[in-house]
Amino acid sequence: PPRGERLLIQRNGNVAIDVTGEVHPSIAHAVAVAADVVGLDIAGIDLVVEDISKSLYEQRGAIVEVNAGPGLVMHLKPSAGTPQPVGAAIVNNLFPEGDSGRIPIVGIAGTRSGTAIARLVAEFMRLAGTRAGLACAEGLYVGGRRIAEGDCAHWEPARRLLMNRRVEAAVIENDGAAIVSEGLAYDRCTVGVVTGIDPEATVPEFDIASAEQMYSVLRTQVDVVLPDGAAVLDASDPLVAKMASLCDGDVVFYDTGAGSQVVDAHLATGRRAVLVRGGRIVLATGERGVPVAELSRLEIGSNGEPRLDDLLAAIATAWALGIGADLIRTGIETLCTVRSESNETVVA
Repeated sequence: PPRGERLLIQRNGNVAIDVTGEVHPSIAHAVAVAADVVGLDIAGIDLVVEDISKSLYEQRGAIVEVNAGPGLVMHLKPSAGTPQPVGAAIVNNLFPEGDSGRIPIVGIAGTRSGTAIARLVAEFMRLAGTRAGLACAEGLYVGGRRIAEGDCAHWEPARRLLMNRRVEAAVIENDGAAIVSEGLAYDRCTVGVVTGIDPEATVPEFDIASAEQMYSVLRTQVDVVLPDGAAVLDASDPLVAKMASLCDGDVVFYDTGAGSQVVDAHLATGRRAVLVRGGRIVLATGERGVPVAELSRLEIGSNGEPRLDDLLAAIATAWALGIGADLIRTGIETLCTVRSESNETVVA
């Protein structure tokens, strides 16, 4: 051949000729099913066929291999045919357009009942059909199964949870000392819960010795709430209620009373709160209220039953996550012992 002319040399093997445009739809479906059956979202499928443009059933064709680690070069630089952007397709599959890659995260901080509330929230998520991970002072859980014992209300167990691909949503308790010494295990969260600030529960080993200083520590949980998320705050604690102005997202107050000046002002703007009114637990939005439980029918705060303020915090969190009133009612009846109309006790 003349000098400078490029020639295609046909080799005996490993010659890649792109025929993507000729693949029969039934073959495309069959290889997708083969990958799915073995649990792969990205795979290389080897077939033996007489004609790729015809169905496998019309010829002596078959799938002979499902490869978990396919090569890309043959598709990017075939010997003949049109190169295919397989790299871009893989990236788009892993990180779809407009998808942040985040899972719902509930972060819980405060000096009261963090563990109890975390466990209640995880149960609401389970009832909603979500495989929730839970990191709290009583251990590390995935889907209700404990995978680590001991105090897991700090950074390292929370990171383990977030790296677990089986976890569809995470509930993470954050101890005040862990926030000061390690920080949070996540950059942003869907719901941030602050349960209260006890002046006696400080972190003196880090020179945090007053309620005002604890405010500066625990506000971190509210600072990281996403704009489309919500902070769930105890309205009965003035320092916690003050954190509402720090939240980039919505705010849902909870209060064991019928309301307070803070809650009334909040509802006057059409926002949300979980309250006790007329002996009922109510989901309030502005002037409207949806009752979800009769307190007289619930065993509360004794014999291992949830405390009322803990239950309200968990309900508010479930509501902030988008769980509806009907499922919240079911959750309450599951989490609490319910008295029947005849005053007999029904164990849920």
